[in-house]
Amino acid sequence: MTNKTPIAMTIAGSDSGGGAGIQADLKTFSAIGVYGCSVIAALTAQNTRAVTGIFPIPPDFVRAQMDAVFSDIAVDAVKIGMLGDAELIRAVRDGLQTYKPRWIVLDPVMVAKSGDALLAPEAVATLLSDLIPLADIITPNLPEAAALLGFDGEIESPDAMVSIAERLLALGPKAVLLKGGHMGGQDSADLLVTADGSTWLPGRRIETQNTHGTGCTLSSAIAAHLALAKNLEEAAKSAKAYISNAILAADRLKIGQGHGPVHHFHAQWAERGR
Repeated sequence: MTNKTPIAMTIAGSDSGGGAGIQADLKTFSAIGVYGCSVIAALTAQNTRAVTGIFPIPPDFVRAQMDAVFSDIAVDAVKIGMLGDAELIRAVRDGLQTYKPRWIVLDPVMVAKSGDALLAPEAVATLLSDLIPLADIITPNLPEAAALLGFDGEIESPDAMVSIAERLLALGPKAVLLKGGHMGGQDSADLLVTADGSTWLPGRRIETQNTHGTGCTLSSAIAAHLALAKNLEEAAKSAKAYISNAILAADRLKIGQGHGPVHHFHAQWAERGR
């Protein structure tokens, strides 16, 4: 009898340009060697330059997608991305409480790379009360962390990141991966904080404008590695390495006229010189 196939689910919005959201998540799962399922929470009309339209999926149909997958397929890890409003957040919460997946990775998506808002401001409180306490790990960038905490100052130092990450951990998740890419400078280190302590995940800043989908890709890579039976720290470190290489290879792709995508299949396509 063969071992079970590792399976991850993404609950997120669709990116018609293919660089972020559901599309980025499924590419990441596949690149890492995990079977991917999806629950589409919103449709977007989107390319590398802008989000020109958002069509939320009715909450009942989001729940119907969750029921269909969970009732048949043994999902190991769930990654949650764009949920546009409070009703969608509550529908996802109810599904997770019903099926109790082993791992929940929450990327609190609020703003697209283009600057377009993806989460209604009034829904932040519902995200805080209903989903964050269910998460095994949340993966905010610095602006998202500030928005979650109602913090209007600048996060400009490693010490400030530690303080912010500890405040986020107090909101109820089991772990926080605070992404440091917005802090500037030559380094782009992320900080993993759990109840047992903190770990820096070092990284160098890579000069490219092709960074569309970085947050989606990192969080889905964590979910994929959790589905492969790694622990949280191992999964975070492996995901950090994957996204760093995907950004490093991004300029090998020529996609669109704005912020192009990272190269999800950098390892596989390298064999063909792409």
